Amino acid sequence: MTESIVDYMTRLGRAAREASRIIGRASTAQKNRALQAAANALDAARGELTAANELDLAAGRANGLDAALLERLALTPARIDGMIVGLRQVAALPDPVGAIRDMSFRPSGIQVGKMRVPLGVIGIIYESRPNVTIDAASLCLKSGNATILRGGSEAINSNRAIAACIQRGLAEAELPAAVVQVVETTDRAAVGALITMPEYVDVIVPRGGRGLIERVSRDARVPVIKHLDGICHVYVGAHADLAKAQRIAFNAKTYRYGICGAMETLLVDQAVARDFLPSMAAQFREKGVELRGCERTRAIIEASAATEEDWSTEYLAPILSIRVVDGLDQAIEHINRYGSHHTDSIVSENLADTRRFVAEVDSSSVMINTPTCFADGFEYGLGAEIGISTDKLHARGPVGLEGLTCEKYIVVGDGQLRGQESV
Repeated sequence: MTESIVDYMTRLGRAAREASRIIGRASTAQKNRALQAAANALDAARGELTAANELDLAAGRANGLDAALLERLALTPARIDGMIVGLRQVAALPDPVGAIRDMSFRPSGIQVGKMRVPLGVIGIIYESRPNVTIDAASLCLKSGNATILRGGSEAINSNRAIAACIQRGLAEAELPAAVVQVVETTDRAAVGALITMPEYVDVIVPRGGRGLIERVSRDARVPVIKHLDGICHVYVGAHADLAKAQRIAFNAKTYRYGICGAMETLLVDQAVARDFLPSMAAQFREKGVELRGCERTRAIIEASAATEEDWSTEYLAPILSIRVVDGLDQAIEHINRYGSHHTDSIVSENLADTRRFVAEVDSSSVMINTPTCFADGFEYGLGAEIGISTDKLHARGPVGLEGLTCEKYIVVGDGQLRGQESV
């Protein structure tokens, strides 16, 4: 690259700002055409996608990437299928842009309501998972936003191959290429430039490890939508169906270790602990999950001693901490103290307990008789997600189309004057 990183990123930002005005006024049909064409392009380019991904996987193994990161990096046939389905599902979703609600007459005679509009330009910084490129591009495009995508250096070949398919879709819909731009450089200075360009970028979404998200949150001059950790809990209550609880807890932990919705701590009510834990522990051991337990847990099953640090650790690995609690109050207190406000679930057949859990657990997703790994935009019917927010301003939980828009007031009058009679 002959130009400086700052000049390069400024060029991308300027192009994105110009493209945002075009995509912001594009019709639903035009946006859907681009999404469907990109899906067709992905389907036709399976060989190229796999070959590019193999280059990244080989480089990752050579550079000593751990198993969890390699698993996130892999573009399996099923994940390519998922990207294609995601594009088509987003195309089928209602377009939020331009929707007007709550129009009402005021005593002055004016009408006041709200219209949903795009955010503008969204910068997305992510690691390892190349399928994020499709999720982010599709949601930004359908919600009328331009986007600048900065993937991790470990996925550069995969991201370029995916970006080529997106560009084919944009071209077929006669939309500018700058609606979706993938940062070509792996220089980390590009991140610093992207998060400090408020004149070109309206929102930053970081997806990755704690170090990345902390850096972006600390240094950004642009609003950030984020979550730091996914310290997710399943609480098996005193009135749980234990067979159901075992299936839920096992799925919550072992569906995929590397996702932010994986269960990291299992809380078990003391009333059912001796009936539940032995068979549950045997199933986890057979799967190769390392168990770390509190003192009461270790009196029932074999487990290494859990430390205070374990309760607030996101393992993203086959490691599980287990605590026996006195009841619902202690379970809620533990989750609100040690959790990350991401996703937490209760397994119980008692309506009063489940209502209290839903009301009092302070997390972006609270579940009843459901594995925490369901915390996902695709599973929630959003088509895909751009990330999960544990913040309480603007968006919370999986962020889909609506989370990538905001509202502005629409006021309609017919010559009314404030403080004067209408003419």
